[in-house]
Amino acid sequence: MSAVEHNPTPILALRGVELRFVQPVDLAGRIANLLGAGLKTQVVHAVAGVDLSVRPGEVIGIVGESGCGKSTLGRIVSGILPPTAGEVHYRGEAVHAMKGPDRRAYELGVQMIFQDPYASLNPRMRVREIIGEAPAAHGLVRSRDKAEYVAGLMRQVGLDPSFAQRYPHQFSGGQRQRIGIARALALKPSVIVCDEAVAALDVSIQAQVLNLFERLRADLDLTYLFISHNLGVVSHISDRVAIMYLGRIVELAATDTVFTRANHPYTQALLKELPSLVPGRRAYQPIKGELPSPLDPPSGCAFHPRCPHAMPRCKIERPLLREIAPGQYSACHLNDSA
Repeated sequence: MSAVEHNPTPILALRGVELRFVQPVDLAGRIANLLGAGLKTQVVHAVAGVDLSVRPGEVIGIVGESGCGKSTLGRIVSGILPPTAGEVHYRGEAVHAMKGPDRRAYELGVQMIFQDPYASLNPRMRVREIIGEAPAAHGLVRSRDKAEYVAGLMRQVGLDPSFAQRYPHQFSGGQRQRIGIARALALKPSVIVCDEAVAALDVSIQAQVLNLFERLRADLDLTYLFISHNLGVVSHISDRVAIMYLGRIVELAATDTVFTRANHPYTQALLKELPSLVPGRRAYQPIKGELPSPLDPPSGCAFHPRCPHAMPRCKIERPLLREIAPGQYSACHLNDSA
């Protein structure tokens, strides 16, 4: 049984999920090796063993620095990338074993909203087609009803239906993101993976879109996997927060717990960098060093080269994610010596 909290009927469950990108030595490299170059196959450990259960209607925030694997994890959950190892379960059934109607239910039931609201929209398609193409193709709406269906979705996300004939470049960034949200909602999903869905927006627009996510969650009983590098944003929408570092979850707990009594040194370091409304000068202490390369991850605990509390054991043995308090999970050897 995984160390992560389980629910008898999670809507999503990840079990030992890994994803490795392999770059073999090409022809030029093999010729160079004949001359003693010593080139080897490169393996990027993008996701290095993730266990996570998501309850229906829950919002889980996934936070970490750029390159930690959080966006890759989101693409695995939404079916864009197949995992190298481990399993993704949807409503109790392994996705890789799904066929027919069950597979279709998963593919329609888990949708993704991308970070860049312009690059993710086809610039040659009108909004009516961007939103209405997929539900019409999957038989969720008849062709003659598509215009009305799209208009209803546009109203739901705060867009004027009269804009349905426009192209993406005729909208602002916030409006384009609302188009992306409407496109995801068009397939009537149960789970939405939000990959940095507000990162490219102005702060005032971020608040509007976050409020929209909250309202849609309440109205449609949605489950969110909310991926972000910003703990402040995640705190406003998430029920639980998972902190990722170099392809692994290093801490998982309720949002209030993470912000009031974070356990893992990495989580504590991230929280120290959050802006504060308390007046006065602050001495910012950024996390030392840089995120290690997934091509050559450190031995033992991946965070030990940057951790102020690193022990000799941290360089050798990788800590397991385990429950240290009710509902709080952390992967740190300091908990063994406490």
